[in-house]
Amino acid sequence: MKSRIIPVKLQRPISEYEIRVGHDLLDGCGEWAKNLLSEKPGRTALVSNRKIFGLYGDTVKNSLVNAGFQVSVCLIGDGEKHKNFQTLRQTLEFFGEKRFSRSDTVIALGGGVVGDLAGFAASIYLRGITFLQIPTTLLAMIDSSVGGKTAVNSGFGKNLIGSFYQPNGVLADIKTLGTLPKREVTAGFCEAVKQGAVGGEKLFDLTAGFLEKYQPLDNRKRLADQGFLNEFENLLAAHINFKVEIVRNDEREAVENTDKSSRKILNFGHTLAHSLEKVTDYRYLKHGEAVGYGIMFAALLSKKLGLLPENQVKSLNDVVHRTGKLPSISHIDPEIVFDTFKYDKKLVNDSLHWILLNGIGKPIIFPHANIPHLTLMTALEEIIGG
Repeated sequence: MKSRIIPVKLQRPISEYEIRVGHDLLDGCGEWAKNLLSEKPGRTALVSNRKIFGLYGDTVKNSLVNAGFQVSVCLIGDGEKHKNFQTLRQTLEFFGEKRFSRSDTVIALGGGVVGDLAGFAASIYLRGITFLQIPTTLLAMIDSSVGGKTAVNSGFGKNLIGSFYQPNGVLADIKTLGTLPKREVTAGFCEAVKQGAVGGEKLFDLTAGFLEKYQPLDNRKRLADQGFLNEFENLLAAHINFKVEIVRNDEREAVENTDKSSRKILNFGHTLAHSLEKVTDYRYLKHGEAVGYGIMFAALLSKKLGLLPENQVKSLNDVVHRTGKLPSISHIDPEIVFDTFKYDKKLVNDSLHWILLNGIGKPIIFPHANIPHLTLMTALEEIIGG
């Protein structure tokens, strides 16, 4: 395995695991999984969707079988609309029908939807069984597979029902990104722009420079180039290290933590993003695409509140646009979007807290009550109206 290992060490409770990043790793995922487990290989539920399993399922399953695992495949629907109670129930019933025990393992093979749902199911089945992540999208590699947040969507909103449940290991194979549709590539890089915006000028400039150098984004062709692979691996590692550091300092997003070390800052751009997803029934926008709009909205709102200079707003918008074309949202009613803000998971004591910017790499947690309604609605109408 040609890879680098990023350790994740958590303080409460004290635990640690590794994130392995590299290319051509799937053939060896069975030995990787076996080495992480304290007991000999037993039964494993490989949770995926038909599309991803069709691309990589046989490779992963064969590697697991060769390492001594007994593999049962559980396929769920593709997309955010399937990250719900019904799919969760079906997944739990699958575990039960296969008579999985506390010594067995759940492995998520796929993007954020697969990882979030499989992780939540693993966290509540028998009060928690071993869980491994093999993310296959850029967004999942740098964000959702790191940090232990698991959840499903509901009528109340996105990711409001879930748990903190750390995986026992994460295996990120860059080569899987070569089969991503163009929209998924855009979605993943929007999440990278978000992390750069709150992470600091160094991470932001690294992300912006990569997006500028490799325009148009076409991972499929470039993944055969060793130079591109090395730069891409460096970019992923930088983003994962940033996310790991935030999680290490504030694993469970403590309510009382409101400084730059708070895990809440990772929600930059997400209040609008989650609202856009909800009002379109999780069927129109990819999560990262919605985050792209959320970044531009939060930047504009920051400017209107006198926090962020115009040149940095322009810089953020330019980098978002380098990720690819976002689907139009001009048909969405701003008033309906505004009404969904009350379902956001960043509510504290019935008060919404926005993640805004005082500069690149300078996120602040800003009370909704301190934002004039007209200012917020004007910014919202500008972003939605295009």
